[in-house]
Amino acid sequence: MTMPKTRHRTAPAAAAVLAALALTATACEPEDAGSADAASTPATTAAATAASAKPGALPGSLQDLAGWKLDDWARFVSENAFVNEVAQGFWSIAKMENAKGRPTPEYSHKSPGNTVVRDDPPAAVPARPQPHPYSPATAVVGKIFMTAPEGDSMCSGTVVSDPANPGRSNLVYTAAHCLHDGKGGGWLKNIVFVPGYNRDGQASRGRQYTEQQVSPYGRWTAVRALVAPTWVKETGVGPNSQFDYGIIRVRNENGSGKSLEETVGGSVPIWFNAPREQITSAFSYGYPAERPFDGMELNHCDSTVRPVRLSFDQARPPMYVIGCTMTGGSSGGGWFITKDGKPNLISVNSIGNRNPSEYMAGPSLQDQAKQAFDYFSKNAK
Repeated sequence: MTMPKTRHRTAPAAAAVLAALALTATACEPEDAGSADAASTPATTAAATAASAKPGALPGSLQDLAGWKLDDWARFVSENAFVNEVAQGFWSIAKMENAKGRPTPEYSHKSPGNTVVRDDPPAAVPARPQPHPYSPATAVVGKIFMTAPEGDSMCSGTVVSDPANPGRSNLVYTAAHCLHDGKGGGWLKNIVFVPGYNRDGQASRGRQYTEQQVSPYGRWTAVRALVAPTWVKETGVGPNSQFDYGIIRVRNENGSGKSLEETVGGSVPIWFNAPREQITSAFSYGYPAERPFDGMELNHCDSTVRPVRLSFDQARPPMYVIGCTMTGGSSGGGWFITKDGKPNLISVNSIGNRNPSEYMAGPSLQDQAKQAFDYFSKNAK
């Protein structure tokens, strides 16, 4: 079948995406291409004229969230304060190795569920390990470690471009469930990002792993965090999964004044409001830790077919679904495409099936995600 030509082309293979990931900090420019004008949509216009009567109150609907203003966001952040005091050296090499993968919330297309849209899932795409030695291109992808109620855990995350600090981003994008437990829970503790996490057994030749081998770009402590307001009032796999995204601002554990982006050599812009018809492939990266994986290797699923849809609430953007056999621990890992010659992040690993793992779903980052990101970039210092 001949695909229609579009201005934005997707890479035919993950290798092309990884090659494009090798960006210098000075080459990374803030992107806003493809963003919709929120004021032009009827729902957003109506919400803007009828903003929440109680600033800071959690939204009861998508329309309420669309109408939030700066004061609403500030109140929400204040009332859901993120505190993350991590002692330097808390995450030793042994402690990181023993951290379990944060479970990917389970969803099966075969089970009856309260879904509005549930396309047939694509064929499973086997996850493949990234060959060693890792190239500088992979440095934007890393592990996020946290202390969860079940113990030491880990997820995956991506260094993303910060429009308010071009070339000097300290922002990492991941899944909300890697940062906050949702309704009835709270923020996870001791959250640290390790870009380019690398435990190559061949590299050590039987000797003890060194800090340089395991964390070649250092450890970065989360100092600010944000998840969608709806995430803190909902729980379980369902409509909240459609907003399963989160952001952290980090600082180097060693106190260096160099930014995360400058340290790893680049960042990836987020393509908010990407037209769905232009997403004809997606390449997902992460550190799967549940069997048959061990969480020590960066893996990727190379889906070269158009993602299908999954939706629990028609008022929220339908999720993307791709074939992928990655497991828990890969949660929060980025989904990439190449747009205008650059890698862009369009989603993160969110929910999937198990026993065996065959597909993964991720949120579509539309107006609501962009609004949260813009607030965080400008105001969460």
